Amino acid sequence: MDNVIARIELPRRRFTVEEYSRMGEAGILGPAERVELIEGDIVNKPVIGPRHAAGVAELTRRFVLAAGERAVLWPQNPITISRDSVPEPDIALLRPRRDHYASDVVRPQDVLLVVEVADTSYRYDRDVKLRLYARAGITETWIVDLEHDGVEVFRQPGPSDYGSIERVARGGRVAPLAFPDIVVAVDSELLAR
Repeated sequence: MDNVIARIELPRRRFTVEEYSRMGEAGILGPAERVELIEGDIVNKPVIGPRHAAGVAELTRRFVLAAGERAVLWPQNPITISRDSVPEPDIALLRPRRDHYASDVVRPQDVLLVVEVADTSYRYDRDVKLRLYARAGITETWIVDLEHDGVEVFRQPGPSDYGSIERVARGGRVAPLAFPDIVVAVDSELLAR
């Protein structure tokens, strides 16, 4: 007999943001669990390796110094995209708000820029999360591609993807639409090499 296992497609139980939040409040999802809600599925986030951590730290440092009070830096925190998706991008720059987002969740209209730093997560960030950000109308998303030494810049969100895509290679420079004066060098420090 062959060792072939038939794949049977079973119905999945999808969760809403409200249900997901209640799981956290009830302790079903612990604070140390690295998960996010994507299109109703609770997804394990990849382990953060040293290059990924260094890239996030370097970009955080640069944005804190350059943006100052003009934006709220939102590192690895949730953004409520829809009723069934709460991704946690590596970095987001948010519109300043008096309460620093303590009284309500972050929504797409609050977001000026989303950045995903991708080492082992590139395909997931590009094929799944990027489309979520585009559908939500997030104006600009960057993927810092550590594997291929560059930054992909996505602008003009649409119903399924971004209309404008630019790849900035090592040695280039990129600036967010919201802050054209914040010029980020795509260099060894950012790419953690």
